[in-house]
Amino acid sequence: MSSESTPTVVVTFIRHGESTDNLRDVWAGWKDAPLSNHGMNQAKALGKSLSSTRFAAIYASDLKRALWTGQAVRDAQPDPKPPLVESPLLREQRFGDAEGNPWSWNQTPGLSLEEHFARGIWPVLHERSQKFPGGESVDDLYVRATQAINELVMPRIWEAAREGKTGVHIALASHGLCISELIPALLVQDESGTHPGDKYRGLHNTAWTRLRIDVLGAKEGQPLDFPDSEPPKLRIRVTDVNRSEHLAGVTRQKGGIGSAAHDPAQKDIRAFFGGARLEEGRAASNAQDEAEVEIN
Repeated sequence: MSSESTPTVVVTFIRHGESTDNLRDVWAGWKDAPLSNHGMNQAKALGKSLSSTRFAAIYASDLKRALWTGQAVRDAQPDPKPPLVESPLLREQRFGDAEGNPWSWNQTPGLSLEEHFARGIWPVLHERSQKFPGGESVDDLYVRATQAINELVMPRIWEAAREGKTGVHIALASHGLCISELIPALLVQDESGTHPGDKYRGLHNTAWTRLRIDVLGAKEGQPLDFPDSEPPKLRIRVTDVNRSEHLAGVTRQKGGIGSAAHDPAQKDIRAFFGGARLEEGRAASNAQDEAEVEIN
């Protein structure tokens, strides 16, 4: 298949805009913080930048920061607008008892993890199998991400192949850590079956990463007939990573307004401040969601 051919399906993974908890040094997995006003401006800029990309469907985590981001992308789509489907499978990693509590960069020498937890200290965990009480490990998150790919993405791929369609484009609005597991969960469906490792961490707010999926033997207008037990092989590759050019013109409002929680009922915040310029910067996100932190 030539590199110039139209892929069967394209999947764009979108990280949510800045949330109010992104600005605090706290564990915020399932804690349902809203977008900040700045985060909503990021999401609107993202939607505008993707408005010429016709999505067949947009799937979004049901947590506000990702759902509102997905809604902003949908709002910018031309009519008829694609369906927006909420799914808890796309939620961020759950941090259990650590949720809402400050994270600590370092562990205290001589203390076990359990002793840290008992003292209300919630350090960064460096092994994929480790987790906070009541929370998920990264390994647990990968299992959930695999379920999300199997239930939300793979049916779209097989449907397109069976209907003889190409160029079907879907988007998934989710969270940094979840996306870093969703991408490998999709890539292992490639004919090589190779897991890429932890390569997709440190995503910026509203940055997008894109994968193209080619069903081998599929052509536009030529439906493929195959049993569920013997699906055709796939060729999957990453074409874009952590794209955030749309943020170039987004700057934070002065006076802390940009950091306030976004109120969907309020007027455009710029109307109150004469179109004040924003100042774009990377959110101080969850510790594990930053590129500088390695998860062994």
